[in-house]
Amino acid sequence: MSVPDFRSLTVEDLAGRIRSRELTAVAVTEAALERIERLNPILNAFVAVDADTARTQARAIDERLDAGDEVGPLAGIPIGVKDLEDAAGFQTTRGAMHLKDIAPCAGDSTEIERLRAAGCVIIGKTNTPEWGWIGDTYNPLFGPTFNPWNTERSPGGSSGGTSAAVASGMIPLGTGSDGGGSIRIPSAVTGMSGIKPSQGRVPSGPAPMGAADLSTQGPMARRIRDVALALDVIVGSASGDLRTLDKPSVSWRAALDDPTPPKRVLWAPTIDGFGPDDEIGAICQAAVDRVAEAGVEVVESGPVLTDTIGPFALLFFGASLTAYRSLLRTDDWANVTPGLAAILEMSEGMVTIDAVESARMEAQALSIKLAEIMDGYDAILSPTVAGHTPMSMQEGAVNGEQTQNWVSYTFPFNVTRRPAGTTCAGFTADGMPVGLQIVGHQLADLRVLEITAFIEDLLGLDPIAPDPAV
Repeated sequence: MSVPDFRSLTVEDLAGRIRSRELTAVAVTEAALERIERLNPILNAFVAVDADTARTQARAIDERLDAGDEVGPLAGIPIGVKDLEDAAGFQTTRGAMHLKDIAPCAGDSTEIERLRAAGCVIIGKTNTPEWGWIGDTYNPLFGPTFNPWNTERSPGGSSGGTSAAVASGMIPLGTGSDGGGSIRIPSAVTGMSGIKPSQGRVPSGPAPMGAADLSTQGPMARRIRDVALALDVIVGSASGDLRTLDKPSVSWRAALDDPTPPKRVLWAPTIDGFGPDDEIGAICQAAVDRVAEAGVEVVESGPVLTDTIGPFALLFFGASLTAYRSLLRTDDWANVTPGLAAILEMSEGMVTIDAVESARMEAQALSIKLAEIMDGYDAILSPTVAGHTPMSMQEGAVNGEQTQNWVSYTFPFNVTRRPAGTTCAGFTADGMPVGLQIVGHQLADLRVLEITAFIEDLLGLDPIAPDPAV
């Protein structure tokens, strides 16, 4: 039984073939395991794989389908779980050396529990930078992950293990999280569409969410309709997360069959005054021009939100410091990723009750300001990242200069708690994908999905990464 390349068909199509018995869950799982065995030594996307348990899960799904049971909309779909999230039987090391001997998890996170109930087969854990701290993917425990479009380049972060695994066709679906761009950045630089849902859409429990509530979890796939398909089974309230929102009354996937185009959008070539790389800016401008040619009113703006780095850094790294405080000034501190260690050391003297409360108030004020700016517009469009994808374990580049600001366009919308999507806008001269960001109004996740689907359809790129083993 031949299983198609996961890069050449949708998750929805694949699940439909399994339910119709054209394919079996076992055959699809074996295909995923074979592709992981072939490609993971090159990309280092997976940090743990349990083939035997995956086969057992797949056999059980086939038995239920053969018996006529309703298994779920994701029946037999193999997935990888970002190593910041719990999955039963696997360690959650968070890429941290001091957690390398932590016991395997006894249970799933709520997201994984719901994906499993929808028929997914849990294959293993995908790589992440230590504690998800940066828009790249490397750590002292498992090393760097590489981009299938160019194996000398980063797949973004912090969900870079999942982006590399999905874009390369190891798996058709995986999980990520986004506390400062960690779904949007890796999706953009590997040619995928994605969304950072609103905080509370995807339950983070049963363990409390870190990153001072800046972060949200969510599925990752090549195309936005597959992301919506997975979101349909994940979203909805749960007692393990006090932020969670009720399940929407409509199917997000069904709403994308005929997405309503935007009427008026704000085009923001820069978010905070830091301009994008010339080539990336031109690619995104060309994509926005296509949107305008399709009948959408496009209004160009200057900088949208300035002064977001202060509250973001204090809230994100202040929350991370809590998890690392016991390691400070111990021998284990030498094993912390150097860049993360330096930021946490700097944060130690800055994180006070008053400072955190001030940052929360700044975030609220910025949210109000953003609502005023967006009044009368369906969405803000901007580049997803400002610069070129970095070589592994380096900074990205803007007009030939390495800079941390290559990922400065995403975190402002974690601070302001806005849903934000990304889709491929085109390619650089050296063949790397470029993302266009779509930012919606507060809690307007469905509208972001619709506009992302509209632009994805309009541009019609459907980028497929090359096989890095060929």
